[in-house]
Amino acid sequence: MSTPKITVSERAQEHIRVQVQQTRTNFLRLGVKESGCNGFMYTLDFLESAESDDHLVAVNTGVTVCIKDQDLPLVDGTEIDMVTQGLNSALVFKNSNATSYCGCGESFALIDTSEEDDFDGASVSSLATDATRTP
Repeated sequence: MSTPKITVSERAQEHIRVQVQQTRTNFLRLGVKESGCNGFMYTLDFLESAESDDHLVAVNTGVTVCIKDQDLPLVDGTEIDMVTQGLNSALVFKNSNATSYCGCGESFALIDTSEEDDFDGASVSSLATDATRTP
């Protein structure tokens, strides 16, 4: 698979850039792990250097996202935004391939390719999940 399409809003880009500077790292790794009641959960790690199986997605000056080979199909089409509600701010992920999110918003399920022909993708655009709350 080629490098996935990742969209990062300007607010999220600025947040990531500041976090990379504060942690004295160079990259943000976007990953997925099996977790939660719905199947998958986004993971974020700050890295000093990329690994040989990382795909680099240059989002903007100072913002490069690393994605492991095995996570490519799971994050393809992901939109990342920074949302502030009251005193809390969080990166919010919307995955165009997700079929559902759990009630707590921490995990998501993906399209089962055996059922893909029956899926109505129009309902996916309203799905989003919070990950990594910021102080």
